[in-house]
Amino acid sequence: MTRVVLIVCAVVLLPCLASAKRAAPAKVEPVIYQGVQFVAPNDDGRRGYIVARDDRTNKKLWELTVLTNHIDPKLEEDIQWVFIEKLSARDGTLMVTSERGKTYQIDLKTKAVTQSDPAGSPTPDAAAQLHDIPEAVERAIKKGPLVKEYDVSFHANPFYLRGDFNGDGKVDVAVLVKQRSTGKYGIAVIHGGKDKVIILGAGVGIGNGGDDFEWMDSWRVYSKDRTTRGVDETSVPRLHGEALLVGKSESASALIYWNGKRYVWLQQGD
Repeated sequence: MTRVVLIVCAVVLLPCLASAKRAAPAKVEPVIYQGVQFVAPNDDGRRGYIVARDDRTNKKLWELTVLTNHIDPKLEEDIQWVFIEKLSARDGTLMVTSERGKTYQIDLKTKAVTQSDPAGSPTPDAAAQLHDIPEAVERAIKKGPLVKEYDVSFHANPFYLRGDFNGDGKVDVAVLVKQRSTGKYGIAVIHGGKDKVIILGAGVGIGNGGDDFEWMDSWRVYSKDRTTRGVDETSVPRLHGEALLVGKSESASALIYWNGKRYVWLQQGD
């Protein structure tokens, strides 16, 4: 009798358990373009990536992360996954469409990734904004450490800020970047005069901000003449220069500042 009851309970509960899990992602048909086969494996709900293989030999040529998903640990993880839904290629560009209707364009020559809205119009206009980048950023992109590993990102506005962040009296530049290999977002701080580049996020962890600033949708320069207290802090930090106040709308914010040796994270609230 006990066995019968257990079986009946299992039959009743199975539909409920199934409803808590998302359906398997759709199989995406590979695209062959100019002798290269492009595949979306769809085997990782935290990131959508493309694998390029030689269509004749099946040799792997490269792998590129196109989109990443910020996972809220308070929610069921699988229902937050987003997968790639469709691939197409033309004019040297691979178009990648996600389940949410967002379209990402991959320049097959440079591997640069830009995002378009569902209607297909660029948002933002990365090409136009690239003409407005500071000279220090342009040098870092063409000759410095950003050239091989990072792309300038336009996922927040403005995409760069100026300030004396290390307090040496010279103008520094902070620019949003995206790490090509992982798709993680962050900030590159370029110190004036030396053109020294320091990466925060984008694969490099800093405090509670972690190594991916995908969550960040606002930021601004914070004056060194102001004082602030962090969460559970009893002392006011001494700012050597201006700081970066980064945040997520209606949520947490933090101060990123130079302590004389490195950039540190000061949580402001949740």
